[in-house]
Amino acid sequence: MGKQKQTFSPHLTQMNTWAFSLGTSVGWGSLVITSSTYLLQAGPAGSVLGLLAGAAIMLLIAGNYQYLINCFPEAGGAYAWTREVFGYDHGFLTSWFLALIYFAMLWANATALPLFARYFIGDIFRVGRMYSLFGYEVYLGEALLSVAAVVLIVCLCTQSRHLPVVLMTGMVLFFFLAILVCAGAALFLHGKNFAFRPAFIPDKTAFSQILRIACISPWAFIGFENISHLSEEFAFPKKGVFRVLAAGLGCATLLYIVIILLTVSAYPPEYADWLSYIRDSSSLPGLKGLPAFYAVHHYFGGLGISVLMLALLALVVTSLIGNMTALSRLICALARDGILPGRFSEQNAGEIPAKAFLLVGAISVCVPFLGRTTVGWIVDVTTIGATLIYGFVSASAWKLAASCGDRREKWIGLAGVILMTGFGLYLLLPDLFAAGTIETESWFLFVVWSILGFMFFRILLQRDHSDRFGHTIIVWIALLSLVLFVSLVWMNQSSARAAGRAIENVQAYYRTEAPAGDDEALAAEELHQFRRANTGSTMVVIGLFAVSLGVLMNNYSVMNRRARESERELGQVRDIANTDPLTGVKSKHAFAEREKQVNDRLAAGDRDSFAIAVCDVNGLKIINDTLGHKAGDAYILDASRMICEVFQHSPVFRIGGDEFAVFLEGRDYGNRAALLEEINRKAEEHIRTGEVVVSVGISEYAPGQDQTLHAVFERADALMYGRKKQLKEMGAVTR
Repeated sequence: MGKQKQTFSPHLTQMNTWAFSLGTSVGWGSLVITSSTYLLQAGPAGSVLGLLAGAAIMLLIAGNYQYLINCFPEAGGAYAWTREVFGYDHGFLTSWFLALIYFAMLWANATALPLFARYFIGDIFRVGRMYSLFGYEVYLGEALLSVAAVVLIVCLCTQSRHLPVVLMTGMVLFFFLAILVCAGAALFLHGKNFAFRPAFIPDKTAFSQILRIACISPWAFIGFENISHLSEEFAFPKKGVFRVLAAGLGCATLLYIVIILLTVSAYPPEYADWLSYIRDSSSLPGLKGLPAFYAVHHYFGGLGISVLMLALLALVVTSLIGNMTALSRLICALARDGILPGRFSEQNAGEIPAKAFLLVGAISVCVPFLGRTTVGWIVDVTTIGATLIYGFVSASAWKLAASCGDRREKWIGLAGVILMTGFGLYLLLPDLFAAGTIETESWFLFVVWSILGFMFFRILLQRDHSDRFGHTIIVWIALLSLVLFVSLVWMNQSSARAAGRAIENVQAYYRTEAPAGDDEALAAEELHQFRRANTGSTMVVIGLFAVSLGVLMNNYSVMNRRARESERELGQVRDIANTDPLTGVKSKHAFAEREKQVNDRLAAGDRDSFAIAVCDVNGLKIINDTLGHKAGDAYILDASRMICEVFQHSPVFRIGGDEFAVFLEGRDYGNRAALLEEINRKAEEHIRTGEVVVSVGISEYAPGQDQTLHAVFERADALMYGRKKQLKEMGAVTR
């Protein structure tokens, strides 16, 4: 027997689960990056309204999560549901992007610790400069700080099952209350003079700003759903999970809103309003570079900074624990299904998937050496990834609810599919809806991750001895189409960037009071550089698509070969099932299949002529009783040969121990009277010689009278018994 899958025993309360939902959905960005990014795109009013709209949309997605958690409470979340509803191909694709999302958020918060240190401790870790990567200076001390954080969390999670839960719950409560108290007190102290102006970013419509914020809400709330991976561990009724998800989303939305309001409530006196300050904040030193912290310092001084600093550290730690825990459960689910080696699903004595945590840590310790810029691009990819995952979850809920007759859940699932499709178009068509929603490099990384997915799937196909993968080629064609489309978006943005550089160079040239040089030479050089960049990006797109297509075609060839092998094996099994092992003629199973085919033909109005011959071997019981079954088998073989010699052009079926049937069409049908006479003559001769004796009855199909083959068979069977009686009178043994 196979080894039973290990599941997780229940131990999480609703409070613990809420802490995981909120603690994973907010992180470093909520205090340092997200607020200023939102404000620069939509202002305080647009950001607040957009966040509320986004939270309402995510509540609908939470409804789909709640339905699927109750239907399939498994570690693996979206992967497990997509696998169950759509099959293993869709499941693997979901897991591929789900892993990217959680790893990216884990890496974003781990690499944020050096920034935390720079702001609040100084350059103590900024030692051992190694290199500059995409404009970011990578220091050994800062990289090792991030590595140490990852290792520390891995050790914590592998040594105790309950301590990370307690730590998570306590830290989430602390940062939630600390931020609310700081922001609430600041707004109260600001009093009546508090002003939102400008409420929206000038020169942009209010609706477009609100829409922009609402459309990036999947990124803002990523992680609220990570509790779906812990559903095996809920120690409360799963029907209550929607309340937990809604509470996590509501608290996250509240935190984002109060941080936005806190940020615009105070700014340095040299700035006329919050907007001019926020626009400069990224280049300002010290606390001025962190608008939310500047506002807290403005109201509460050093004490406020200390509280908010601890809250920020708690945000980072809870995000690390939450994302690492979700990844460990996803890895367990993949290992249970054989996508990853089975050892990663094993639990130690404390019911901890230690090897899964170690795998997460081993992958993550290399990332800090890539630099913060690269990690930022990877995090950008999660915007597309989250839209895909929420779309898959909604589609799974829609299909499952439709099949189960759950009308309310079906419409909620369909609404989620429509919304995520709209979000996807918003992201994938930046020139149509918005300008530069995602960095150019992030598009490229999305394509690379997709190609790696194709390649890993090829490995899965080679190791898939259970024939679970490779049955849904359409999902891979869709991914290939998405790769091509995203590659074209990347090429378009690369060309726009090259054109922008050319324009900047020309403008810089003419800004000089007395430009020296050849204008035509400058124009020719810039045009040459633009064409060179454009050609380069085109060749990259062609190369990426060629690699994707090559891997897909290779995967398809493996699928085809496996399908042919399966069909051949199935044919062999069918041949065995349709062949009588003793005589080599067709079996009773084959006769049943022929009967079904004929009945289908008759039901469709087919009136082709045919006849059935029923043959019975006389005296088999006497031979078995006196000479043994071996002699009886030889007697059956003689009878089979006799029947086959007479009915040479018709299929012969052994339908019982001593009973055969012959289906007569064509030549044998036309000669049925002569054939019956021949086999009767042989039977009579064999009575005298002591050889095998067979009783035969033949009946023809009567159009208009017979509705099924069985009616013809019954008449032939009756005629066979009449012939058996005649042979008995001639001296034949009939038993």
